[in-house]
Amino acid sequence: MGDEPETPFDSVESAQEFVELLVEAIEEARREVEEAVTVPQPERRLQALQLVSFKLGKLAIHMETGRRLLNDLRTLRRLLLSERASEPEPPEDDQASPNLPSL
Repeated sequence: MGDEPETPFDSVESAQEFVELLVEAIEEARREVEEAVTVPQPERRLQALQLVSFKLGKLAIHMETGRRLLNDLRTLRRLLLSERASEPEPPEDDQASPNLPSL
C-alpha cells in the first residue's frame, strides 16, 4: 500500500482529482444543455435535451456520492496506516460493568 502509484488511478487522491474534473465537466455540459433548452427547438429535440439534462443531474448526484466514498476511503487509509496522530484511549471506568458498554 505504501508504493508509489504507477498510473493516475493508483491512489485515492488521484481518483478524487479525476472525479472533481468529471464533476466540473458534467456541470459545464448541464449548463450548455439548459441554455439550449431555452432556444426554440423542434419538440422531439427539446424532449431529448430535457432527458439529457435529467441524466446529467443523476450523474452529478452519483459523482457527489463517489466523492464522499473516496473521502471516506482516504480517511480509513490514513487510520490504517497510522498517518493520523493516534488519540489516547479513554481511561477505564472502575464502576462500569465489564459486560456492558460504557456510555
